Amino acid sequence: MITTLAFVLVALTVALAVFGLVTTALGHPAGRAHTLVVGGIETLLVVQAVLAVLRVMGGVRPPETETFLIYLAVSVCVLPIGLQFARADETRWGGTVVAVTAIATGVAVLRLLALWGGASG
Repeated sequence: MITTLAFVLVALTVALAVFGLVTTALGHPAGRAHTLVVGGIETLLVVQAVLAVLRVMGGVRPPETETFLIYLAVSVCVLPIGLQFARADETRWGGTVVAVTAIATGVAVLRLLALWGGASG
């Protein structure tokens, strides 16, 4: 895990959550802007995941390696799945779906940091 990148990801997911809630308040469905922002954040999440997996394969072991790997998978999968649901729903609530999945992703990244803190190797 790259700590700085993890904190950037948390900040970006918070910003995405605010953006999703603002678009909901304005009555707009999730659109192209949501897709672009999720795509950018997802790219960074994949980079973080690949680097973390390479470190684990290289011998660095968090105390709860299996739990760490599950959170890593969750952190990469939640946003795209949420975006699919949000884009399928053509009402104003698509932004709220994006916001909720952004918050869940941010929490997963914070949990990853906590798990990684005890890594040895």
